[in-house]
Amino acid sequence: MSNRRSPQVSSRKAPQQARSTELVAAILEAATQVLAREGAQRFTTARVAEKAGVSIGSLYQYFPNKAAILFRLQSDEWQQTTEMLRRILEDARRAPLERLRVLVRVFIQSECAEAGMRVALNDAAPLYRDAPEAQAVKAEGERIFQGFMAQALPEAPEASRVLASELITATLGSVGKEFSESPRSAAEIERYADAMADMFCAYLTHLAQRRD
Repeated sequence: MSNRRSPQVSSRKAPQQARSTELVAAILEAATQVLAREGAQRFTTARVAEKAGVSIGSLYQYFPNKAAILFRLQSDEWQQTTEMLRRILEDARRAPLERLRVLVRVFIQSECAEAGMRVALNDAAPLYRDAPEAQAVKAEGERIFQGFMAQALPEAPEASRVLASELITATLGSVGKEFSESPRSAAEIERYADAMADMFCAYLTHLAQRRD
């Protein structure tokens, strides 16, 4: 078993004043531009500092290394996705299958709109994916989805709900990524999302009707 430690991905400190907040915002905006232009392999703290117009020392006050910057970008993206999951899947005004349809459409649209950044962040994932901070963020999204499954399949065995949650989230992530790697029209996105939602809803309906 390897004892290699995960890189530090937490920020060194949180900005306390408006000036510091603006500095961190400038660093993250520059990081987004450098990542989009250079890709994960050529992404460096020096390039980010230069793009942001700050000294490398100022950058290191808040981010100890490039993994910390990339994790912050990924964490922000994860948090946005988590809030989207919570907003849609916990919306009691809609029936569970309707919520799932809305989620699939919004997710696929988001994947296509931000495809370049998502691909670059995925390439950078080995830098931070095993860090505890990364696991904690992802666990929250899983908790929300499993809560939704308890509502969508109240009579199904726990094992069936867990499997359904894992299959749907894995399919959304992998298929959504592959679909978004090519430019898509609004009509293509809508057709694709509707077809995927039909598949997921049919699967959950089947599970709800099973009696074994």
